[in-house]
Amino acid sequence: MLKNSRHSINIGMLKEDLSISAVVVGLIATMVSYAGPLVIVFQAAQVAHLSDAHLSSWIWAISIGSGITCILLSIWFKAPIITAWSTPGVVLLVSSWSIYSYTDAIGAFIFSAVIITFLGWTGLFEKIMNRIPYSITTAMLAGILLNFGVEVFTSLRNLPELVFPMILCFLIFKRLSPRYTVVITLFLGLLITYFTGNLKTESIDISLVNPIFTAPTFSFDALIGIGIPLCIVTMASQNAPGIGVLRADGYNVPISPLVTTTGIFSILLAPFGSHAINLAAITAAICTGKEAHEDKNKRYIAGISCGLFYLIFGIFGAAMASIFQALPSEFIAVIAGLALFASLSTSLASAMEGTQKESALITFLVTISGISFLGIGAAFWGLVAGILTNTIFQIKFNSFSKKTTEMSNSQKDDS
Repeated sequence: MLKNSRHSINIGMLKEDLSISAVVVGLIATMVSYAGPLVIVFQAAQVAHLSDAHLSSWIWAISIGSGITCILLSIWFKAPIITAWSTPGVVLLVSSWSIYSYTDAIGAFIFSAVIITFLGWTGLFEKIMNRIPYSITTAMLAGILLNFGVEVFTSLRNLPELVFPMILCFLIFKRLSPRYTVVITLFLGLLITYFTGNLKTESIDISLVNPIFTAPTFSFDALIGIGIPLCIVTMASQNAPGIGVLRADGYNVPISPLVTTTGIFSILLAPFGSHAINLAAITAAICTGKEAHEDKNKRYIAGISCGLFYLIFGIFGAAMASIFQALPSEFIAVIAGLALFASLSTSLASAMEGTQKESALITFLVTISGISFLGIGAAFWGLVAGILTNTIFQIKFNSFSKKTTEMSNSQKDDS
């Protein structure tokens, strides 16, 4: 039995809360995690001239780290805590890794993870996140998810014989059996993919991984050139949106243990190639919404499921790339987008509630703009823009209120 101050979960409860929808949603989240970001991992490996063995070890490390933390944190807090590897971090490596040795990069990974762990353990990151208004975090989430929803329909241009039946199936079963809508749509899509000849089974090559331990070296240039930027983009572009996803769906779990745990596993797995383990955003939204389960207290099963699939896929390392390359990109885009419909609609509605509509709108627009500055993605700058807007409006309101009070008091004195 695992316990924390709020929850106690045993095997009997796990069996009672188990649902097919949550398990399949966990599988979809894992597929989305590998489908796009893994391609960027391959690009970074080419830049660094890594061997196939080191590449497989890297994929194994980020998969095992994501899997273990998903399972531990989901059970600990009885919430769908989804973790992943830092995709913005991999993008950073694509642009900067070529001038540093592999061992220096490993040292920079550890340095970055130590800073992240410190920010989590001390509670500094949680204090910052607690000051951000709810409407702004939900607007940021809506901005992140919007493109996924749009891609469902843009995919129609390339593969209408697959995409249209999937959309139609989703709409019909959303009306008839909402809980299993994504599950049914997933299997229909796989069947259509197979029978239309779009499944490239000949490219699938399954093999096990032999993890490689690399002793780190610590170069000042690598610590500054990789370590510090990796820490910033991981916290700003991954952990911050990840917290926003959880809160948007009503999971007010403490932030510090989440960040600290992912930071510790990042340190442990860095010598095997892992650049950073962190909270997920897109894949988290798949598991935290109603598609996983109508009862939000039972959606933690999706987090455990996601973690288990991470572990299974990670054992085969680089072979996972061939599996996802066998599926058409339109299939991944559609099933991910449809699974995120509920989270997108909820986020849009929540963002426009209350008195902070302007701040939420600007957060949303900046986030969907896709701008990147100083290596940090649009989600972070959306938060910054929303907070700045909210601050300006608060200052104007307080100033106006003060002047109104002074005028009222002056009129009373005159009378």
